[in-house]
Amino acid sequence: MSYPLDPGGPDDYPVRVGSMLLTLVDPHRGYERAYNRWYERDHYYDGCLIGPYNFAGARWVATRELKDLRWPAASTVVADPIVAGSYLAIYWIEDGHHTDWDTWASEQVRWLYGNGRGFPERSHVHTATFDYLGVGYRDRDPVPVALALDHRYGGLVVAWFDARDGRPATELSDLLAVEAVPALLRDSPIEIAAAWRPRPEFRTARDAPMALGSVGGGEDRLCQLFFVDGDPRDALGPLREYTAAVEERGWADTRLVAPFLRTEVGTDRYADQLW
Repeated sequence: MSYPLDPGGPDDYPVRVGSMLLTLVDPHRGYERAYNRWYERDHYYDGCLIGPYNFAGARWVATRELKDLRWPAASTVVADPIVAGSYLAIYWIEDGHHTDWDTWASEQVRWLYGNGRGFPERSHVHTATFDYLGVGYRDRDPVPVALALDHRYGGLVVAWFDARDGRPATELSDLLAVEAVPALLRDSPIEIAAAWRPRPEFRTARDAPMALGSVGGGEDRLCQLFFVDGDPRDALGPLREYTAAVEERGWADTRLVAPFLRTEVGTDRYADQLW
């Protein structure tokens, strides 16, 4: 395969994101450092990244300060209570190969737990897989979404919505891509806005060696990842206006908006700031 000297769009390459694993977890109190080290030194690799077609991953953390900035305050649909969920891990799975990866992952997690390599002193808040729907970019020559986890963005904000009036997530994603996302990204610290919907097998509780927390959601559930160049707090003002507009126009209900910082691999930074 040959490539032009003047390449096309950022996503015009054979390796594309097709789905993702998103897992939001709390270590039990007193086990914060132990959990962080187990996850990044063992589970990040043998539980996920060595799997077939799992080509990228990244970890994020919410300090108590960041948890207190989540909204809407009364919602417990994704995180119950809203401040639940300290560590977030996200993985990209190559387009067209979700079943290959999922078959491996189901077998691998059982093998790990059966061989004493789980971590019982943790609780899943929200763990599910999602299909990729589309992306909006701030810049004319952006970091492609396929590279977003390796680009080491300093901040990430994740938002969950339930579309109104029976609208499926695919339609809501298309609507927002035209009517709301461009204005959000304009002159914003947010570089990438990627849209996802939960896979059908996570619309109810799934069989696993551990409880996985809240279900992924129905056909109306939309998840958006906002990759931030710098501090995620700088993006919260524009995002509050964005979610307010989504609700005021009757498009969807906001279920959770949660900011995260990138973990510093090989360190326990932030582990003493979770509560």
